[in-house]
Amino acid sequence: MSLVTPPRAVLAGGSGLVGVRLDEDLRARGYDVVHVGRRGPDVRWDEPEALDAAVDGADLVVNLAGRSVGCRYTDAHRDEIYASRIDTTRALHQAVRRAADPPRLWMNASTATIYRHSTDRPQTEDDGELGEGFSVDVARDWERAFLDGDLPGTRRVALRMAIVLGDGPALNKLLTAARCGIGGAQRDGWWFPHRRYRGIGPTPTGPTVWHRHHDTARGSQRFSWIHLEDLVAAVAFLDEHAEIDGPVNLAAPGTSTNAALMAALRRAARAPFGLPAPRWFLEVGMVVLRQESELVLKSRWAVPKRLLDAGFAFRWTELEPAVADLTR
Repeated sequence: MSLVTPPRAVLAGGSGLVGVRLDEDLRARGYDVVHVGRRGPDVRWDEPEALDAAVDGADLVVNLAGRSVGCRYTDAHRDEIYASRIDTTRALHQAVRRAADPPRLWMNASTATIYRHSTDRPQTEDDGELGEGFSVDVARDWERAFLDGDLPGTRRVALRMAIVLGDGPALNKLLTAARCGIGGAQRDGWWFPHRRYRGIGPTPTGPTVWHRHHDTARGSQRFSWIHLEDLVAAVAFLDEHAEIDGPVNLAAPGTSTNAALMAALRRAARAPFGLPAPRWFLEVGMVVLRQESELVLKSRWAVPKRLLDAGFAFRWTELEPAVADLTR
């Protein structure tokens, strides 16, 4: 019987697609995993003393907590999306600050959506330009809450995740569209003004009423993605490389386009054709599906400069084989 106590990892918000795989990987690497969530199962967010006890003496903290953005941005949903990220991050920040034996590493989820709509050049952690509006404000304030203040002894890494491709809703909904014959490129265009994308938080950005569209979003908008397998491997890599801190783009080096993504999905679904989705058609469909069109119309061009510079080797670098693997 071993008398060695395994290192403890605190995994917050680990019930989703990414969290389940991370839990498996952490346990395989020898961690004793403690889960934090609204209903636990080990610690709940409304139990600050239990949260303090879990964090104090932990070797690693990984926070993935946050309400899904797969919804319509009603006022209620906007507030839930914002608060679910900011409040949980602040709760962990306080627990780490109060810890007598703080964790050596805290990795907090973020998003590559923090960058502007970009078709002219890639966005790296060093020279990327932040965008504006609701989604960007959520990401910016999320990282601000995470990186705020000094936490001696705890390295912090903000995981700017691109769209994660796995057996989850992001890929499956697009694959369903391809199977139904509407797997063409999504094209931007004029639409009625609305306020759903207005900024949020103490320093909101962008216009109050959104009515503009991107002339470059005609299927050529960039699509940043990462295979779930590479995301889990990247988290393990960051765990082992103490020289890396701050924001890190979790995105495959082979950024694709919206048109190429939909073509790959059509081939995977063996769909003989795919009708394109102009903005008016897309908006009607998004109302039915209770989603937002910016999820497919915004050009996300994030590249993983810090991971590549540190020597991380992606297994899935190009979209076509990654889609084929996941839809096999």
